[in-house]
Amino acid sequence: MEMQGSRLLAITQQQAWDALNDPEVLKTCIAGCDKVESTGENQFAVGVAIKIGPVSAKFSGKIALADMAPPHSYTLSFEGQGGPAGFGKGTAKVLLTPATGGTELSYSVQASVGGKIAQLGQRLIDGVAKSMAEDFFKRFDQEMQKQYPPVDAPAAVVVQASASEGGFSVRGWVWVVGAVLVALAIWRFR
Repeated sequence: MEMQGSRLLAITQQQAWDALNDPEVLKTCIAGCDKVESTGENQFAVGVAIKIGPVSAKFSGKIALADMAPPHSYTLSFEGQGGPAGFGKGTAKVLLTPATGGTELSYSVQASVGGKIAQLGQRLIDGVAKSMAEDFFKRFDQEMQKQYPPVDAPAAVVVQASASEGGFSVRGWVWVVGAVLVALAIWRFR
């Protein structure tokens, strides 16, 4: 399976890099993610619960970062096991480029899956992976708006909006690990 895309983030390149390397931010942004733990330099263990059609499973996986060029790019390698539901592995390349209005995040993913998940069909897997990527970006954008409110917004409005959304806490790390482990095709932001 191959997937690629890009997204304009309304934050600076350094802010995007920092957020994509914050386990708490990514954990918050990946639906079903309950664990992101460092296991060594640029290596993480993750846990994600996923449902694809009739198959539900909790995936345990590993992520390793390589070819890091802060705050511009990196390569993410991943592998995950979901017991009888199957497995997945692959790589994702992530590129952050300054752009008008923020930073453009581009990614390309190559992944393969096996087990019951693979029997569901490529069309269903691709659809779930794209849906998970969009969900991740939506959550990531919301988290970045809380963490880095627009400077031209009145302070009272910013405080009121943040308070109504549960405060100023920033949580998460493991963004596309969910999609990566599920359809195993999502990139990881850095």
